[in-house]
Amino acid sequence: MTGIIDYDAGNVKSVEKALAFLGEEAVLTRDPSVLLAADRVILPGVGSFGDAMEKLKRYGLVEVIRELNERNTPFLGICLGLQLLFESSQESPGVEGLSLLKGKIVRIPEGTGPDGFALKIPHIGWNSLDFPKKGRLFEGLPRESYVYFVHSYYLRADEDIVTATAQYGVTIDASVEKGNLFACQFHPEKSSETGLHILRNFVRIGREDC
Repeated sequence: MTGIIDYDAGNVKSVEKALAFLGEEAVLTRDPSVLLAADRVILPGVGSFGDAMEKLKRYGLVEVIRELNERNTPFLGICLGLQLLFESSQESPGVEGLSLLKGKIVRIPEGTGPDGFALKIPHIGWNSLDFPKKGRLFEGLPRESYVYFVHSYYLRADEDIVTATAQYGVTIDASVEKGNLFACQFHPEKSSETGLHILRNFVRIGREDC
């Protein structure tokens, strides 16, 4: 069973629907006992860093997420869920993140793309991935697979945990992996067959570790 953390963030239901399409049992919950009993857990969401951290604290989920990490339970952060795994974000100065991974969340700078047009922020749309170190989420996928992004802030992480990057005026660290802790800046649940493949790989990891 996959636990999906419910903390009043946007875009949570679409992850539940994608897992249902794959035939996987998923429970949207903030109940610590259910999450701690899950085979794998997903932290999805869109919204602001500071507001999300406040809600995770309010619902007692910070301690749950840290315990899941200590247990080595397969865990996937998506979009805002990726950013929350790090120490802080320029979006919410002074707000501490979960600090499970090292890296910086910074605003995408104004600039122009290779076609000479100004880059729009937030970055919304399809971008191809490169794999500097191909992680388990991307097994069976070719280089330059396209996925869907929606974000104004991006990750700059320690390169030893980066498994996928994308270009949008800057190099975006699009996915990371450390042990059984995974995260994607893009939305696999909105990335068509490529995204379903990624979610299928994550579910398989959870099964292997049961």
